[in-house]
Amino acid sequence: MPDNALGRFLRARREATTPPTTGPRRRTPGLRRGELADRAGISVEYLTRLERGTDRSPSGQVLIALANALDLTAGERVHLHRLVKAGSTCAPPRPAPLRPTVHRVLDALSPTPACVLSPAGDVLAHTDAFRDVAGTDEPNLIRFAFSQDAKAHYPDWDAIATDRAAALRTAADLGDHAATALAFELSLTAGAAFTDRYDTVASLPPTTGTERWGAHLFVFETLYLPGDDENRLIVYFSQH
Repeated sequence: MPDNALGRFLRARREATTPPTTGPRRRTPGLRRGELADRAGISVEYLTRLERGTDRSPSGQVLIALANALDLTAGERVHLHRLVKAGSTCAPPRPAPLRPTVHRVLDALSPTPACVLSPAGDVLAHTDAFRDVAGTDEPNLIRFAFSQDAKAHYPDWDAIATDRAAALRTAADLGDHAATALAFELSLTAGAAFTDRYDTVASLPPTTGTERWGAHLFVFETLYLPGDDENRLIVYFSQH
């Protein structure tokens, strides 16, 4: 698991959790380790090992206790379990070609903009309408978000760049080799605009919401496709 992703996630969520309103004035935000350990019913020493990465195989009971103590959402709980799984597995299998039925889904969605993305943001397939509004022929949406042309195409570039970095971080933390390679590439080509977001992201990327692409305002929905490749179908609906 790259960069002790489990420990980083636990620490980020601890620091983002609202602390008790009573007690002495705090120098740092969020819960102290002792407070989280008390809530989860584990020792401070064990929580420290988890956050530092010296122990990366907590039991299911400990994970549930930490998830409850941190008040994690359903999506964050799934992500927590996947982080532990990613830390105990070897390199992922080679991605399989998209099933013909996935292409048929895209055909049925036309003329709505829609695409299938890999965990690293590669556009694996798309409707014609998607390419018409995407603003680029770049085959990776995350790489495009940190290109010179992206700010002109995305009026709300700052928010989109943060979400794209979060998506890449999530994939890299789960052991996706392509995502890790792209993160290294963008750290060199985009510099702080990318690394400041990638290194500090503390939340999962949104699976629904709104984005402005050029003159278009879209609301999008994300559906994860069955299979081991973690590919996702994103459909964009115009808002008027």
